[in-house]
Amino acid sequence: MKLLRGLINSPIPETASVATIGNFDGVHLGHQQIVRRVIEKAEELGVPSVVVVFEPQPQEYFKGEQAPARLMRFRDKYACLSDLGLDYLCVLKFDAKFRALTAKQFVDQVLVGHLNVKHLVIGDDFRFGGDRQGDFSSLLKAGEELGFGVENSPTYSLAGGARVSSTLVRQKLAEGAFETVQSLLARPYCMFGRVMYGQQLGRTIGFPTANIALRRITNPLKGVFAVKVDVLSGESAGAYYGVANLGKKPSVGEFDANLEIHIFDFSGDIYGQNLQVEFLKKIRNEQKFDSVQALQKQIERDNVAAREFVAQL
Repeated sequence: MKLLRGLINSPIPETASVATIGNFDGVHLGHQQIVRRVIEKAEELGVPSVVVVFEPQPQEYFKGEQAPARLMRFRDKYACLSDLGLDYLCVLKFDAKFRALTAKQFVDQVLVGHLNVKHLVIGDDFRFGGDRQGDFSSLLKAGEELGFGVENSPTYSLAGGARVSSTLVRQKLAEGAFETVQSLLARPYCMFGRVMYGQQLGRTIGFPTANIALRRITNPLKGVFAVKVDVLSGESAGAYYGVANLGKKPSVGEFDANLEIHIFDFSGDIYGQNLQVEFLKKIRNEQKFDSVQALQKQIERDNVAAREFVAQL
């Protein structure tokens, strides 16, 4: 899958495309349904398939730290969409200039001028343009005038009737319902990152940790979790289990939220290596302790709880 950035420098090189547009945060089953339809229609018409996303996501632009927690970083979204078999991922910078585009300008500049769209597949709640006037009916009218087809992708629901959405994924993550999340994503929920140097406080209390910067404005998870850790590179590459803390470490001072993983029975050097961290069970919420000694005792209890859980797997 090739990456196109911006409206000016990298228009799609082919003369036509089949496209869809959205945040695709989490790339859940509903997103996957839309992408499959885009690929199917592109193959039918003999043109490339394209997904268009925005960075930052629009609500991050408008709401900052009050925006819904991002389920995945852009690079993880890219990898997930690439695995589905798309030809192009087009990422558009969402800024004041882009926000100011009217619905008509969006159609003319993005859909026609940039993507050469021949057919557009959209979700049932898609709206666009700084004036918020763009919707399915306006796209149908524009398609008739400019020569492209438009179809509405139906809502994807689970057998019980629940609508699959990024909002529902966030809700279930907050509840620690990881089996439900896996059913919404068709894969376990994971975070990825490179191990960096931290404070090394864990070493002083007998629980060394691998530290990963999360690089999100807000995070969908907070607390302590039993995890599966895949070391993706280096001499220690392989699968392990452990216990992880995701938060701002309030007991030792306020920090940017990061992910700290204590890998069970592990002594290798993995600084600079890439990890995939799968969340298995929530142990407890993040909390502040009055002393390092109290924190250490709780970490020991967390360690026991996580070991007991993974022993049953």
